[in-house]
Amino acid sequence: MSRLSLLALAAALGLAVPALAAPPADTIRVALNGDLRSTDPGTKRDDNTDAVILHVVEGLVAYREDASVGPMLAESWAVSDDGKTYTFTLRDGVKFQNGAPMTSAEVVWSWKRWLDPKTEWRCLPELDGRGRMKIESVEAPDPKTVVFKLNAPSALFLATIARTDCAEGAVIHPDSVGADGKWIKPIGTGPYRLETWEPGQYVLLKRFDGYASRDGDRDGYTGGKKALAETVRFAIIGDPAAAKTALLSGDIDLVPDVSIADKQEIDGQKGVRTELAQTLSMSAILIQTRDPLMKDVRIRRALALAIDNSQIAQAVTQGTSPPNPSVIPSASPYHTAVEEQGYTPNVEEAKKLLAEAGYSGQPIKMLVNRKYQSVYDTAILAQALAQQAGIAIELEVLDWGAQLDRYTSGDYQTMSFSYSARMDPALSYEMVSGPKDKQPRKVWENPEALKLIQDAMITSDPKQRQVIFDKLHRMQIEDVPLIVTYNGAEIAAVSDRLEGYKPWTASKPRLWNVAIKN
Repeated sequence: MSRLSLLALAAALGLAVPALAAPPADTIRVALNGDLRSTDPGTKRDDNTDAVILHVVEGLVAYREDASVGPMLAESWAVSDDGKTYTFTLRDGVKFQNGAPMTSAEVVWSWKRWLDPKTEWRCLPELDGRGRMKIESVEAPDPKTVVFKLNAPSALFLATIARTDCAEGAVIHPDSVGADGKWIKPIGTGPYRLETWEPGQYVLLKRFDGYASRDGDRDGYTGGKKALAETVRFAIIGDPAAAKTALLSGDIDLVPDVSIADKQEIDGQKGVRTELAQTLSMSAILIQTRDPLMKDVRIRRALALAIDNSQIAQAVTQGTSPPNPSVIPSASPYHTAVEEQGYTPNVEEAKKLLAEAGYSGQPIKMLVNRKYQSVYDTAILAQALAQQAGIAIELEVLDWGAQLDRYTSGDYQTMSFSYSARMDPALSYEMVSGPKDKQPRKVWENPEALKLIQDAMITSDPKQRQVIFDKLHRMQIEDVPLIVTYNGAEIAAVSDRLEGYKPWTASKPRLWNVAIKN
């Protein structure tokens, strides 16, 4: 049994935990709740893989703190008048972790690899014509310039190549693969290089002393990056209780994602603290607008008037997340005063709408699961709030897989559900909107809304996009295909040994600009 497992067992039995040896002075120790799937960026991957590898590799652009896209390895870019050509100017002085200078040749080589179907890159379907756009060519007219040509204009091109699940379209050195084309390990441009991966045990990153940082402060995955620790060690600890025990006993410096219940416990302990950031995930009550009962918009509006998302957000998140009535996350730069407007709770008005619709207490099924406690708690509260207006909600508790199948097939009246983050508002709307005949999982199929979403995917001007998103929000509130309650929060548990660590919107740990106290 490992030391961490023994610590967890001792804590569970109420036994004293022996004092630990002093931690290495130059190493940040992080708990990772699962092993890497590979070290090949954006291919065989999951969130843990991305979290580690994005310390090693970087792309031309990256997401800022506010989920907008900023320059990373590119100093700047220009877009042609027809919106189909993107010309990137590379930064000076950037080196790979083998000491070689980065030029446009390596950018082109990397992108040809990502666009090769044999690589099985995560974002290939978005960029090879199967999705919304196609990269027709990637060219290097000179050592500092890279030109991408698309088949059609798209406002989502930069947002797509910046995606963390696609490893930001990482620029890597050709020596990352062998002469036979087989993957060896990533040789990137990031502040840390991959030193050791012991599957099932740990991943060790070592500071890249030749790293060329951008100017300024840390800003999402761009901005200034400084590797202040010599090494970062990600320990694979699958059990949350064991990870918490390791933190409290001093074996670990950081648990990047803890529950609200754990936050309350950790906040009462000496030597540790919690840090919080709002994320782009979304909790909502979905409504099947083709259901014989729920197709009446008056019933949907009555439900929205009865379900107070302020009460739900406060109770379910223990105040860690504010209410949000909009599909556009609170942390998005496109979330304005318009997106704050929703339904003000009004039981009497809800009863009036129900009477007009001829509703007489017919039961409304709400699907839910117990795997995600916040989803279940939201349903319980929604049921109680709806009852005050005379709406009879009956909960049907399924296992997560069964609920997901019902969601995918559109087979429900209502359900409590959560969506993972989408970094661009057009994608946030796209995840819930579409023709149900072709995509039964979609919630909203208003033809005008679908046209506006397509416009938002083409239009690049922020002011024009804001107008579109504001209109979509007002239409969403009018149609009530879903009732958005709140966006999630990333809660990190941090040892007082560290300073400078902050979670952020993308729900990924960043260990640059983090220092170890003396």
